Amino acid sequence: MPQDSWKHAGHGETSGPAGFLPKLSVPYQGSGDWLAIAEMAEAFGVTHRTLHFYEEKGLLNAARIGPMRVYDGAHIRRMAVINACREIDMPIAAIQDLMTGLDGATSQAEADGLFEAALRARRRELAAQQSILRRQMQRIAELLETAAGECGDVSASLDVHLSPIEAECLGFMAEGYPAARIAALMDMDLKAAVTLEAGLIHKFDAHNRFQAVAKAVLAGMIAPE
Repeated sequence: MPQDSWKHAGHGETSGPAGFLPKLSVPYQGSGDWLAIAEMAEAFGVTHRTLHFYEEKGLLNAARIGPMRVYDGAHIRRMAVINACREIDMPIAAIQDLMTGLDGATSQAEADGLFEAALRARRRELAAQQSILRRQMQRIAELLETAAGECGDVSASLDVHLSPIEAECLGFMAEGYPAARIAALMDMDLKAAVTLEAGLIHKFDAHNRFQAVAKAVLAGMIAPE
């Protein structure tokens, strides 16, 4: 809790008048008390660095008692506005513009109007982002559907029968071995390995070795890793 010696403005620099600010709930309702930076940070669930950052950006100007930063009721009310804006991820530049406007407000109605306008602007930004996300999600769904359509339920749509040598080659393909390595592992020349691989791609009605392996996995012919 604040020290009793901080309850008197004569012990340090005082803050200016609170002015007109939106009426938001505040986490501390002390009367005439000063909060140390640790208490201010705890009250709002932020770090000391965050409070320093707000001061660097001109959003919050702490008073001083000697070398210590301290905060009174006016600071708390101001921090409540800043914190609310950050909770909705309002850009710092927008908060700076809002607080500058509030500093010049000549009535409570004007302050409330400025805050409402800032909230509505942020809501429009979020709505635009939401629209972009919906389009992106829809595109992902389309791409997934296309991929699924290409592979299909091969266990039902394809009737693929493999010889032992084809099954062995397919296994090596699934492990990612290139044709040259498969040729060495299967003791055949490169041309024969390439021809074998091409035959497997054709059997699975695939466009390339990766799609052939994917279809084989979906058909249960290869265990997925």
